[in-house]
Amino acid sequence: MPPPKSWTPSSESPDSGEGTRDAPHGYRPWPNSGRHEPASPFRVRRPSALLSFFDRMRAKKAVIAVIGLGYVGLPLAQLFASKGYRVLGFDNDPAKIAALKSGKSYIASIASLEKTFEAVPSFGRLADADAIVICVPTPLTAGGKPDLGPIRRTAAVVARHLQSGQLVVLESTTYPGTTREEVLPRLKKAGKPFLLGYSPERQDPGNRIMTLDSIPRLVSGVDEDSKEATAELYRAVTVEVIAVSRPEIAEAAKLLENVYRSVNIALVNELKMAFDRNGIDVWKVIDAASTKPFGFHEFRPGPGPGGHCIPIDPFYLAWWAERGGASAKFIRLSGELNKRMPEYVVDRLATRLKLKGAKVLLLGIAYKRNVGDPRESPAFAIAKVLVRRGAKPSYHDPFFAKPPAMRHYRGLKLPSASLESIPDFDAVIVVTDHSIYDYEWIARNARLVVDTRHAVVDGDNVIRA
Repeated sequence: MPPPKSWTPSSESPDSGEGTRDAPHGYRPWPNSGRHEPASPFRVRRPSALLSFFDRMRAKKAVIAVIGLGYVGLPLAQLFASKGYRVLGFDNDPAKIAALKSGKSYIASIASLEKTFEAVPSFGRLADADAIVICVPTPLTAGGKPDLGPIRRTAAVVARHLQSGQLVVLESTTYPGTTREEVLPRLKKAGKPFLLGYSPERQDPGNRIMTLDSIPRLVSGVDEDSKEATAELYRAVTVEVIAVSRPEIAEAAKLLENVYRSVNIALVNELKMAFDRNGIDVWKVIDAASTKPFGFHEFRPGPGPGGHCIPIDPFYLAWWAERGGASAKFIRLSGELNKRMPEYVVDRLATRLKLKGAKVLLLGIAYKRNVGDPRESPAFAIAKVLVRRGAKPSYHDPFFAKPPAMRHYRGLKLPSASLESIPDFDAVIVVTDHSIYDYEWIARNARLVVDTRHAVVDGDNVIRA
């Protein structure tokens, strides 16, 4: 028997029968209902499909589908599988699915979860899932606007295979309103009752203390049942679940987290350039300011931020704000300033070295120390500037025997080199401060070092940038 109509998303939600944070005295005004309903003294029984989902989650019988097995989706799939849930992993890259099925993955331990994790080549298997989590990319268009193509296409695929009572959760970082405006109407075309939530990913690659299951998780839903089901899903694998009233709140919170970092990194990068010009060491300034026990949070400059959160996400918020007629000058300014840092690094090198024909070694092409993640790494932008100005860049990175394919840098030739060859280069640029590097040895053996991470001790052959 299908669940009652009142349970479907965006329709009037059934009474909870008890007070909520928004209505602590037992009255729950539902959007567009045009009335206030007194709460029943008894908790009204939830639809059987929702209760069944709760039961299957708690008994670890629920099947979790994860769409998008990248830097967000694969660790999430691994987490659910490690907790004893059966997980189906989907991706539109056949090579990735084949690698996972053969046990070859950048997460080595995924192979040990073969009893609970399965990489699936056919989206038809989505019908087997109790919950479907969407973890697809949200890039920018060539014009710098949000590209929701991956979300829209994935929502359409899910709708084609949607089963009554399934929970669908969007994790992809995006602007407020995406879940309700883009995903919900596409799923409705299936003509079946379903639950829809939003829970923004929160990861810190390479952080062994703040692991995925120890980071508090924001959850929300397009209606009360969807929110409760989404909370139940993540409660099974996360130390703390924090429910917010609307998906738009969770979507905006994720962007705020990233814009906060973007703005503060841009600030210290701008100060670095000002202090360099006036002979002041920005690192010593930051260390001094950090002694204040209140009102100051330390951010450190660099060659430009990488990953997805800072180079891309602030522009989602800026576009959304401007679409609504608001100003986003501060957000855009921070993004543009951070994008200028690779050029500044090369400018600093040019103060001591004639670039035309110079051999330059980039140490580290990952965007972050001790991780094998090249997304939006400033190393590629620096290499591109060096080539444009006549230099010959090479690289070394312990995570990459050969340079990864980068969609914005197709055709960029960046050969690899050994650390032993450092004396043969005219200059070395420390782009990513991997802990494997012996920076004292590098400083002794390099002709010239451009240090963007404050990794090398002061010396006559060291330039801060």
